[in-house]
Amino acid sequence: MLTSNANLKQAILTVLQDWLNFLGNDPETQLKIVIDETNDHYLLVEHGWQGDQRIYGVLIHLDIINHKIWIQHDGTEDGIASELVAIGIPKQQIVLGFKSEERRHITEFASS
Repeated sequence: MLTSNANLKQAILTVLQDWLNFLGNDPETQLKIVIDETNDHYLLVEHGWQGDQRIYGVLIHLDIINHKIWIQHDGTEDGIASELVAIGIPKQQIVLGFKSEERRHITEFASS
């Protein structure tokens, strides 16, 4: 059974908030969840300074496209897909968008 877009959004927000809470607050850098609900883009972004070095990067980037969660970037060690599955998102509604289409076909997740 397919999960609704509203449930996909809630799952994304839950996972991003969990990561935000887990990584904590470094006094020199900040983590922010960036949400564009109109276009279904969701990011966890880090920015700030460590000494004189600028820190900026997208740790996680998820989109909802055609009723599926597309993982565009995954900066986690174990992979965000397993966390989405653990909270009830079917594997056929998760696309590993950071992999080539040929590689996606050999995973247990949706290819597109």
